[in-house]
Amino acid sequence: MNDELLEKYKKDWKDFVVNGIINDDVEEFVKKSWLRCKEKSVNYNLGEGKLIAKEELEKEREKNKELISIALPIMQNLNDLVMGTGFALVLTDRNGLILEVIGEESILNETKKLNFVPGAIWSEEYVGTNAIGTSLWENKPIQIIGAQHYCKSHHNWTCSAAPIHNPSGDIIGCIDMSGHSEKAHTHTLGIVVAASYSIDNQLLLSQTHAILSSTVEAVSDGMIIVTDDYKIKLVNKSGEKILGVESDRLIDLDIRNILGTRIFKHTEAFLDRIDWVFIIDEKKIPCSVKVSNINIGEKTKGMAISFKEMKTVQHTVNSVYGNKAIYTFDDIVTNSDTLRKAIKEAQKFARTKGCVLIEGESGTGKELFAHAIHNMSSRSNGPFVAINCASLPKDLFESELFGYEKGAFTGANKEGKIGKFELANEGTIFLDEIGELPLDFQAKLLRVLDDFTVTRIGGKWPKKIDVRIIAATNRNLLEEVKKKNFREDLYYRINVFRVYIPPLREREGDVFLLAQHFLSRLNKTNNTYKTFSKKFLDCLNLYPWYGNVRELENIIERAFYLCESNVITSECLPKEILLGSKNKNEKEDLDFTSIRTTEEHILKNVLSKTGGDVLKACEILDMSKSTIYRKLKLLDINPKEYR
Repeated sequence: MNDELLEKYKKDWKDFVVNGIINDDVEEFVKKSWLRCKEKSVNYNLGEGKLIAKEELEKEREKNKELISIALPIMQNLNDLVMGTGFALVLTDRNGLILEVIGEESILNETKKLNFVPGAIWSEEYVGTNAIGTSLWENKPIQIIGAQHYCKSHHNWTCSAAPIHNPSGDIIGCIDMSGHSEKAHTHTLGIVVAASYSIDNQLLLSQTHAILSSTVEAVSDGMIIVTDDYKIKLVNKSGEKILGVESDRLIDLDIRNILGTRIFKHTEAFLDRIDWVFIIDEKKIPCSVKVSNINIGEKTKGMAISFKEMKTVQHTVNSVYGNKAIYTFDDIVTNSDTLRKAIKEAQKFARTKGCVLIEGESGTGKELFAHAIHNMSSRSNGPFVAINCASLPKDLFESELFGYEKGAFTGANKEGKIGKFELANEGTIFLDEIGELPLDFQAKLLRVLDDFTVTRIGGKWPKKIDVRIIAATNRNLLEEVKKKNFREDLYYRINVFRVYIPPLREREGDVFLLAQHFLSRLNKTNNTYKTFSKKFLDCLNLYPWYGNVRELENIIERAFYLCESNVITSECLPKEILLGSKNKNEKEDLDFTSIRTTEEHILKNVLSKTGGDVLKACEILDMSKSTIYRKLKLLDINPKEYR
């Protein structure tokens, strides 16, 4: 180092600390640092680093464990290069706390005199202008030579320091080279800058590797990394779980022995997920698979294979679309003996594996029964997939129920689509309004029920499924069979167990009970306490309820929100309800003798034709069994007399 320059630095320093003058040619970063030191009342006659307790140092070293582990090897290599030059290498944290010092014994003995040792803080606040503290303050590489140091005890030293940053750009530490001032050289600063960049890059690589490793292990997908010669090099924990083997058994195996060769000939596999089968120890594991090339430059160095077990894919889709039964038999509100009998039958059927056919008018609660049957069955933990056959356009039946492969037809989802039957695997599929199925599709559904396999549109291989079918209809399917609108073989296939839900008008007392039930629910939801007027309830009881429970629920909800007082009156009812109840009242005031006689005559005539067979009489009169028996009891008619 030029002696004249060292002397100039001494003069500049003396002019400032003694006379308070800053010469124009003092470097800007030195000038700012000196002013900060003066403002903080740093004693320029001292300059020893502030030591912290050993226990505190160990805590800080633990916090900076990654920084130390990466920086120390770089410092060791650098020390080997500068060995014999009389320099010490120093690593600090972001606050200027020295974490590591390495160098020749002679220089280290001198650094100890200034507390330039691990556990000492070398920020400007404690030791004035110095390369470490000033570099951390300025967030840039700094070289401080001789009397540029604020404290006089440092004037025989030259220090070059550069901040160290984490991948986010935050300062996490500093690397410094310190030696005698006469050995100062700009190359020293260059060496330190190169070392800090190297540490920055290693930190970035370390974080990237940690992120990749964590990501690979954290994802629920299985992940297999293979080389360009198809050798397996990595299998994550999710992959081990899906395949049922530990990764040690798979490392260095040829992936083609597990997936076959055909998947790697499908170029689309490198763009989209496809359904494929892993074969491990002769066990077949259906998965959704995506294969991606690992490219370095223009060369392919391997492949990343991500995969999900198909049942996991199905579970995810079911969760998104809410394919879950939420009602149980406890949710069915009734005082009707007829409905209670239907519930008991349905509970028995729930414990079986056969198909269930639920019959009843629209709005009677067929889907509620389907939910309850599923939740009481051994499949209660599986999916419950409901589809309304009446709401599907004819040309979408097959794609909705069976699914399709990508590109199967114009307008198809580019990734394909899982059908409802696949989604219901290990659970229940509820086919509501099954009587609306087109005849041509009824034949396809029958084939599924014969072997319980489905083939997607555009698919090449059938898939085995394990589903239970619950069907529902508001039609008389037997009549539809006679009219050739419904296949007879399909009818007997789905009609293993039959549940009939009576209409609301035949469920004595249920109108009032259900009305109170719906009102209680609305009161709870809205934090209110409303009641019904007597006339409101009278109107409800007199109305025939062609729309059944669904209509009643809608009427109660409408009246609840229309009513501004705490008593819901008949004024909140629609006109058709008031008119319907009025007509019934008027009819009840008439002499029913002639009507009773007519009913008696009709019933006796029909029973004569059917030989006393009540079920056939039900079909001829289009009445439910419970209604027929009620009228027979009322009219004191014994069917046995006609056999």
